[in-house]
Amino acid sequence: MMSGVRVLVGTRKGAFVLTSDERRADWHVDGPHFPGWEMYHLKGSPADPNRLYASQSSGWFGQLIQRSDDGGATWNPVDNRFVYDGAIGTHQTFDGTPKPWNFTRVWHLEPSLTDPDTVYAGVEDAALFRSTDGGENWHELPGLRRHGSGAQWQPGAGGMCLHTIVLDPAEPRRIFVAISAAGAFRTDDGGSTWRAINRGLVSDGIPDPDAEVGHCVHRIAMHPTAPNVLFMQKHWDVMRSDDAGDSWHEISGNLPTDFGFAIDVHAHEPETVYVVPIKSDSEHFPLGGKLQVYRSRSGGNEWEALTNGLPQKDCYVNVLRDAMAVDSLETCGIYFGTTGGQVYASPDAGETWSPIVRDLPAVLSVEVQTLW
Repeated sequence: MMSGVRVLVGTRKGAFVLTSDERRADWHVDGPHFPGWEMYHLKGSPADPNRLYASQSSGWFGQLIQRSDDGGATWNPVDNRFVYDGAIGTHQTFDGTPKPWNFTRVWHLEPSLTDPDTVYAGVEDAALFRSTDGGENWHELPGLRRHGSGAQWQPGAGGMCLHTIVLDPAEPRRIFVAISAAGAFRTDDGGSTWRAINRGLVSDGIPDPDAEVGHCVHRIAMHPTAPNVLFMQKHWDVMRSDDAGDSWHEISGNLPTDFGFAIDVHAHEPETVYVVPIKSDSEHFPLGGKLQVYRSRSGGNEWEALTNGLPQKDCYVNVLRDAMAVDSLETCGIYFGTTGGQVYASPDAGETWSPIVRDLPAVLSVEVQTLW
């Protein structure tokens, strides 16, 4: 039986669905869906490949959640009421003054690993919501903001967003989240209570090396067969935890710069990790105009540049936190999108690259489904 992949791309001006067979050489591009809307994230259900969720946002028309039950051929809007559960004080602004919580947009959607009707949403201002009826109704998991540190959370450059949700396949009640700029948090009881998991993180501007919160975590990745091992791309530093986030240590090693946004793990090799180094926290483009993905096959510290097929001059794009994904075919495929509108694919775990499509609007997110 032939298999294939479906790549879900969210951009500044619409969504695109890219499909190919298992060779991943020829691609069909479908879109734009929702033209003109900022599509912060699209993701498919691991339990039902035809169930897709999409977050669209507009400064004029607000926030919408869309659901597809046929693999993206058609879409229908679902409930978009995200109401915070009770008054839980304030958070901080950039200058440290208190500010009431205010819902702005949905940054990330994470469908359940086992139930297509259950999906989590990470929002700005940072909070975690869950729907158990396919997005028809959303309810906050308020234990996160009641953690006790919420008053010290403050926005990163992109806003105070909960942008990463990682579900533990071995422990269904365990969830990891990351917030800019607060840090990483873990629940072991399905979201009722949470603990900050930032021990070992060091950040400029935080004088206390044991500060519980305040770190600008950009992305967390996990391999499903090693759920206690987490990889993190932070605002400076690539980090690793071997105890489900209880402690972290730096694995930046020989990277040319340890600043970046995206990080992901090979589908079949839990110690093979990918990052895209970016120059500085203000310039946000590849060093020397050379677009390079770096791979470590040893779980960090030792990194190699992957450049075959990627532009090595005059390239000044960025790769955002949700814009890298891997498929689970036998020869693992790696995908990423850029703010220049290119989506690159490697059908051989990073050895060679080619653009699936060029000249899309700036890419915000890339997710991939393996279709059997």
